[in-house]
Amino acid sequence: DAVPRLRRFILDLAVRGKLVAQDPSDEPPLEQLKQARHRLEKAAETTKRLRWNPSLAITVADGGKDVPRGWLPARVNDTGLYINGLAFKPSDWKPEGLPIIRIQNLTDPSREFNFTQGDFPDEVLVRDGDILVSWSATLEAFNWDRGPGVLNQHIFRVIPDEGLSTRDFLLLLLRHAIREMADSEHAHGLVMSHINRGPFLEHIVLIAPLAEQHRIVAKVDELMALCDRLEAAQNKREQRRDRLVTASLQQLQDQECLTPRRQGAKEEKEAVKNDLGALAPWREPVFLQDIPRLTTRPEHIKALRQTILNLAVRGRLVTQDPTDARVQDFGITREVRQNDRLVLTLPDNWCWAKVEHVADARLGKMLDKAKNRGQRYRYLGNTNVHWFDIRTDDLKELLIEDGEIEKYLLIDGDVLICEGGHGIARTAVWRATKGDVAFQKALHRVRPSTALSSDFFAYCISAYFDAGVLQTYFTGVGIPHFTGRALSSLVFPLPPISEQRRIVAKVDELMAVCDQLEANLTTTQTDSRRLLEAVLRDALA
Repeated sequence: DAVPRLRRFILDLAVRGKLVAQDPSDEPPLEQLKQARHRLEKAAETTKRLRWNPSLAITVADGGKDVPRGWLPARVNDTGLYINGLAFKPSDWKPEGLPIIRIQNLTDPSREFNFTQGDFPDEVLVRDGDILVSWSATLEAFNWDRGPGVLNQHIFRVIPDEGLSTRDFLLLLLRHAIREMADSEHAHGLVMSHINRGPFLEHIVLIAPLAEQHRIVAKVDELMALCDRLEAAQNKREQRRDRLVTASLQQLQDQECLTPRRQGAKEEKEAVKNDLGALAPWREPVFLQDIPRLTTRPEHIKALRQTILNLAVRGRLVTQDPTDARVQDFGITREVRQNDRLVLTLPDNWCWAKVEHVADARLGKMLDKAKNRGQRYRYLGNTNVHWFDIRTDDLKELLIEDGEIEKYLLIDGDVLICEGGHGIARTAVWRATKGDVAFQKALHRVRPSTALSSDFFAYCISAYFDAGVLQTYFTGVGIPHFTGRALSSLVFPLPPISEQRRIVAKVDELMAVCDQLEANLTTTQTDSRRLLEAVLRDALA
């Protein structure tokens, strides 16, 4: 966010008289302020929607702003007439006519207009060059340049007194004033912020001499153009970085294995030369050499985590050991599964298996206060289960009879999967030695046999979900569901249990690297923000 903060910094300097030098020959706009108030009062008499009230005097108690030499403090009310738009209802919309300018049209030029027809007061008709102030939801001032329209409510159309300030300078003043108010107690509303008309018009701004206003606007335009170039360069750099990350991750996936079989001490010695020993291939892809420099955003690390799991379930994270006992062949023949991000060709000693072959899966206890009997137990719902994380704060309780305890109480190693809704398929492994927590019907509990590692199965679910394979097992149009029958019939790759354990150990090792990268990234971003904040604060002071 450095460039947006730099833009705000430029604006702060501009409206405080610190962007260009003051010229002693410039006269303070005292007479212009008096004349502006007189003109605004007369102009307000011609409108049907507004009467201008004289501004409150600015006292010492209203201070807090350092006034540059030749400038004058004034109120927003002194700079122009601020006219609110009309309250259009959907019934007022027509297939054609005059565009209704709504807040969404200010914030997003791609949004389509609604149209209306009729005779409207001139003061609510918008033309190119008008300043519009959104005072609800989005708090900002805009320069309108998209043709004639009629103003909707929650937006002020500004009719400036151009004898006191130019339109361009007034736009800077209003943007700064709105940001000051948005950061103060004058911005109301928890969900949708808005600024009341009275405090807005009373807000104090600093008026520069007209000649200096022109110099300020010219300098702001020059610096904002520089910010545009910086932003374009930054975007171009990040796009290149994203392409490099994508290509590097693909290179990782195209390798035969990240940790190949080593034939002797020489190969072993070469492998451990890599500083990131957890990612020690015999060929060092560029991604592994420069991983801290390439992973500059959280989504890069997320993609690395997904790649690790993708490799894990394809048998490419650790080497196969021919001495491993072969898994039972369940007679499932499958062609290679393929889509954009997952290609599965099983290693020789792996097989395809269904969940029902190697685990017991069931849905949890139905929540029914009228029918449930027995002892009270805490239970997990789908809101407690996230990807590879179970949150146990504030667990609720349900009643379970003695005969049902074995079915619904969790034991260490149970895999929990969300059955439906927004968090469908989120998966985590339950780790606890005490069996005093149950699970409700919004969750599947998968209890692996000795042929299946809980963690490896969770990796399969995550990799399948990321690649879009798991979604083919879901049912439902509006709210998707992962039924018990679909889960039991889910086909997934099954390596020997000893290899599963090696895969889990390697994943843990690599995820620890990702954790460290994530922590370093957070620290770097925090330090950078603090440094930028300190530099800007020092410059403003």
